[in-house]
Amino acid sequence: MIPQRSNLSVLNGPSSLLVRTNLTLGFSSMLMVVVSTIALYVFVIDPIAERSADDEAALLVLSCQTWVELPPEARPYFELELAQNHDLIISEAIMDLPDLDRFLPYTALLQDKLRDRLDMDVRMLDGDDLVWVVVPMADYDLQVGLSPDRRDIQLLYVAIVIVGMGAAIVFLTSLLIVRRIARPLVKVANQAEQFRGIEDIEPLPETGPRELVSLARNFNTMASEISLLLANRTTLMAGISHDLRTPLTRMHLALALLPNTVDPQLVARFESNLENMDELIRDALHFAKGTGELAQEIAVVEFVRGVVATFDQSIVVSADISTNASALLAPNAFARVLTNLVSNGIKHGGEAIVHISSGEISVSDNGPGIAKEYRTEIFQPFFRLETSRSVTTGGSGLGLAIVQQLCQAHGWEIKVNDALTGGAKFTLIYTATIV
Repeated sequence: MIPQRSNLSVLNGPSSLLVRTNLTLGFSSMLMVVVSTIALYVFVIDPIAERSADDEAALLVLSCQTWVELPPEARPYFELELAQNHDLIISEAIMDLPDLDRFLPYTALLQDKLRDRLDMDVRMLDGDDLVWVVVPMADYDLQVGLSPDRRDIQLLYVAIVIVGMGAAIVFLTSLLIVRRIARPLVKVANQAEQFRGIEDIEPLPETGPRELVSLARNFNTMASEISLLLANRTTLMAGISHDLRTPLTRMHLALALLPNTVDPQLVARFESNLENMDELIRDALHFAKGTGELAQEIAVVEFVRGVVATFDQSIVVSADISTNASALLAPNAFARVLTNLVSNGIKHGGEAIVHISSGEISVSDNGPGIAKEYRTEIFQPFFRLETSRSVTTGGSGLGLAIVQQLCQAHGWEIKVNDALTGGAKFTLIYTATIV
């Protein structure tokens, strides 16, 4: 079994079910926090703060009125009672303090309530530890100190924390549920990505919810049937190959034993036809076998030059990557793709021009090129472009189909374009190189 490029990155990508569900849950949780906070503030916190500020303003005004009405000797006792029971400090002395410019929600409400009760503007001063309220009373301008930490209630922030914690609990719980559901789907996707039908793979566990059990069972059945079908195809093709090659071998031997009086051109035509039949059988068998190869780290430039050298030492292989650059590739499949592309260029385009770049290998020729409407069909088995390719050129009609098959099996890509020389240009896109 060929380990393909893992589909895990796709399953964890922005378009995956798991990520989309997580984003939906996260957005829903945030929306719940915002809506709950607004509702809590409008219907609970703000009314409570309004009433609390009104009561506090009444207490301040009443305390100042009482202080003014008390005899001077009783005022210290009253000030002590306010400090102990209400955390208020009344001072007759006018302290030189700056105006309050800090935003304290409750203090701002308190200032508005005092203005309403006294029917005048009320100054608020910023002390080191206290906020001071200047309350005009008769002949006195009293200053009442209060602690902003004690008076400026933080219910809004507390509510946000509580609602946020609730949303986080809901989100995490939902996330665990989603992951539990998505995990079997990820297994199915990975098995489907790795499955090629040639070798058995470990069956998916048929456990869990009924729907997932049904999915796993159907996948296992499908995988078994496909494996059997492909195995039978390979066996059939191997049998046909053996049965056909035996008489072909005899015919080759018979041609070799013919006397010299036989027309050499006739003998050459027979030999050419036999070679074409051999090639057809060989390519058909290879096409039926599929792929079953482990990827290895290979030196790309050296490897390509070695494959091309088997055709013609004079074929120049250019490269704009380092000769030390390597990539994880299935060597036999990679060599087969290169062989078919170079052979195709030499047969039908006169020559093959090979260029290596990062993650790509292009093979160009000087032939008539391939029209755009045929650039998909040429990868179909036994498809031939009769206008440019005849039986006299040889070929089984399976070379490019094998290229397409191997590319699909190993996660590569094959493209066809016009070459600068006017012929066809095949570009093999493989995994990025490892320098």
